[in-house]
Amino acid sequence: MRYLRLYSYFLRFSFSKAFEFRFDFFFRVVMDLVFYIIQFLFFEVIYLYTPILGGFELEQLRIFIAGYLFVDALNMSVFANNCWWLPIYINNGSLDYYLTKPVSSMFFLSLREFAANSFLNLIIATSILAYFLNNYPVDLDPIKIVLFILLLINGTLIYFFINFIFLISTLWTGSPRGFGDLFFALSHTMERPHRIYKGFVKNLFIYILPFALIASFPTTFLFSNYEWKFFFGPLIGCTGLFIISVFLWKKGLKNYTSASS
Repeated sequence: MRYLRLYSYFLRFSFSKAFEFRFDFFFRVVMDLVFYIIQFLFFEVIYLYTPILGGFELEQLRIFIAGYLFVDALNMSVFANNCWWLPIYINNGSLDYYLTKPVSSMFFLSLREFAANSFLNLIIATSILAYFLNNYPVDLDPIKIVLFILLLINGTLIYFFINFIFLISTLWTGSPRGFGDLFFALSHTMERPHRIYKGFVKNLFIYILPFALIASFPTTFLFSNYEWKFFFGPLIGCTGLFIISVFLWKKGLKNYTSASS
């Protein structure tokens, strides 16, 4: 309850701050809407030349796109701002402020900034996902839809933990962004069905850099005949990444010199 109360304060502060800069608020909404349109148009063009891609028909792929847009919007709302500031705090010594608070430093740093200007985009992305699920040509199993949504939320955590691991490398490298730019380049693989990849590359994005678990596995589970590997795989992957994140964070803090050093 203590952490929930603290997070409610984070939310109130974030929303009040966002409405002080209304132009920025609405500009980000428009910018993300353009991004959404481009994502759908890209695949619509591809499907002019093929009836299936990565095992998904067009209607299924639309749900896949809506799924990773939901993940992106949820990440942008909850985690993205915090991840952006993390390497800066490490390099300029501001991390000291967070380490001295009587709460988990990882919790504080991960959730302090809620991007209220992205929250409207989360509502839009959720509406798009609901629209395509509701208008799928065949009635979908309600239980699988619920599990699919839970897997997308789980996928958002996977996305965050991978990003966090790449960023905390700053504790060792002292670089401005750690390996954050590399993460951003690789993260676009979550926007493609994992079955378009073959061999080592496919295994890389499932087992080592598990971007396939974010949206592709949940969508595959939704349209499979209860193939549970596509359900439990993302859950196991998220748990493993959480453990690795906590371990590396504690290990990295021992290498942190602080502003007073």
